[in-house]
Amino acid sequence: MILRDSTLREGLDTPGVTLSLDQRLRIAELLAEAGVPEAEVVAPSRVAKDLEVARAIKTRGTQLQLSGLIYAYSDRCAEETALSCECLDWVTLLMPLSAHRKPALPDEKIAMMCSALDRAVARKHEIGVGFPHSTQADIDFLVRIGEAAVSHGARRITVYDTNGSSEPFRTKELVERLCESWGADIFFHGHNDLGLATANALAAAAGGASGLDVTVNGLGDRAGNASLEQVVINLNRAGRTLGVRPETFAVLSEAVAEMTGVAVSGLAPVVGEYVFMHKSPSHLQVPELFEAFDPALVGAKRRLVE
Repeated sequence: MILRDSTLREGLDTPGVTLSLDQRLRIAELLAEAGVPEAEVVAPSRVAKDLEVARAIKTRGTQLQLSGLIYAYSDRCAEETALSCECLDWVTLLMPLSAHRKPALPDEKIAMMCSALDRAVARKHEIGVGFPHSTQADIDFLVRIGEAAVSHGARRITVYDTNGSSEPFRTKELVERLCESWGADIFFHGHNDLGLATANALAAAAGGASGLDVTVNGLGDRAGNASLEQVVINLNRAGRTLGVRPETFAVLSEAVAEMTGVAVSGLAPVVGEYVFMHKSPSHLQVPELFEAFDPALVGAKRRLVE
């Protein structure tokens, strides 16, 4: 299981959030210190600018694999792919499955994606594809376009719950079917519009997903994405530690909140101020009955409050 943190890409889609180069470099350093293996840095709408950030991260020697997104239907796809392969460890070609994105017809989408893949794979680089609106698309078409992607060299396929409308049981069933149909690693990218991004990410993992997209504090477009902190703690409780260090979460969460200006709710799971606050003295007699995990795991302490 690979955690791909998208704070430096998806986090910038959070309303009102902007980050300077120095701030992005600092977040990258904090992610590396936390043991996160990969960061998604490049957005398909700002490839050239984000590649400058990726180069700066690499120049500093930050121990992160870097990845980015390119629209497969863009007139600049070939050029952006060439530039991205120079400094990114992974390049993902996006082909939205909704009809409102040209090309509109399914067979045309497959043909355009395969053409973009052929050019990218010829560069002998790590190439994947991503399908926005996966959970809203016709399942047979999703299976077909994914099979075509694998046959043309895609080694990763990211399925997106773009509008956050899926639910865990459906997500698990979807990923299980895709794992049976495709011979590539499947990543899941969940949005939190219905408060289910973390649950859907965990369901995807249970269904056989090889990777999950997460963000610090659950930042992201609209209601955000699956929270790095929540996903890691839940996987940790299930015996899947992944090399990520939960004791760094307090510093990481606070730093990202300060830099983005998006405060963390006191009620937020894992890193919220209230998680280990108790108003009843009896809770402290047997704290494991009232706490999902030991506060020491994330460098916190329990407190009794009035």
